[in-house]
Amino acid sequence: MLKLDGKTQDLISENITKLKDLFPEAFTEGKIDFEALRLILGDEIETENERYSFTWHGKSEAIKLALKQSTGTLRPCKKESKHWDTTQNLFIEGDNLEVLRVLQSSYRNKIKMIYIDPPYNTGNDFIYEDDFKDNVKHYKEKVSEAMKANPETAGRYHTNWLNMMHPRLKLARNLLREDGVIFISIDDNEVHNLRKICDDIFGGG
Repeated sequence: MLKLDGKTQDLISENITKLKDLFPEAFTEGKIDFEALRLILGDEIETENERYSFTWHGKSEAIKLALKQSTGTLRPCKKESKHWDTTQNLFIEGDNLEVLRVLQSSYRNKIKMIYIDPPYNTGNDFIYEDDFKDNVKHYKEKVSEAMKANPETAGRYHTNWLNMMHPRLKLARNLLREDGVIFISIDDNEVHNLRKICDDIFGGG
C-alpha cells in the first residue's frame, strides 16, 4: 500500500527531474553541475552583471513561496452541498495560495480557463504577509481583524503587491493546459506591473 505523507506536490523535485531528463550530463552525484549546464547551453547563457530584467525586493522569496510544499488538505462539506453525489461543480473556500498548492497534484496542466479578480492595490484591500504556518482558526482571526493597509506612503507599495501576486500566478500557470487561458481583472493602479509580471511568468508574446 502506498503511504501518503500528506504534503502537496514537490515542485522543486519535479523541476529537477525534468532538467535531468533533458540534460542528464549536467548532473554529478545526483546534484546539478551548473558549470556543465552552462557548457551545454553554450552562448545562450547571460554572463553580464547588468542586464534588463523585471525584478523587485522580495522576488526571490516570492519564487520560493510558489515552490514551497504544505500539508494543507481539502475537507468536503457534504451538509452544506447540493447534489453532492452527482454535481460536476466544486466550490472551494480557503486561502488561495494554500488551495493552489493543494490543486497542483490533481489538476496540473488540466485547467482550460482561469479567471481571477485580485486586489487592485488601492491601499487597504489585501493582507500581504504570506505566513500560513498558523492553523486555520488563527488565520481566520487575522483576517477578521482590520486588513493590513498597503498605502502608497509605505515605500514598498508596488513591491508588496508583486510579492503577493507572483507565487499565485506561478501556481496558476502550472494548472493551465497548453491551450489554456487566464483572464485577470485589474485597474490602473497595477495594470503596468501586471503586464510585466505576466510576461515574466507566462512568457512575453
